[in-house]
Amino acid sequence: MAVGYEYKVIELREGLLGGKMSGDKLEKILNEHAGDGWQLRAITAVEVKGRIGPGGVDGVLVTLERIRP
Repeated sequence: MAVGYEYKVIELREGLLGGKMSGDKLEKILNEHAGDGWQLRAITAVEVKGRIGPGGVDGVLVTLERIRP
């Protein structure tokens, strides 16, 4: 029987007007999801479209993976 996987993508940004991504914040989120069996698959830097004006803010997409229960 083949092993199945499931994925979760989390969008992280520090605030509506941007700002530096906190390593502590990212670590806390990863540890919380690790407790549920999720493993880090990838982190991708992105420009997240904001609700204020035409521009966006810097953020990251965190892709997690785990074996399907």
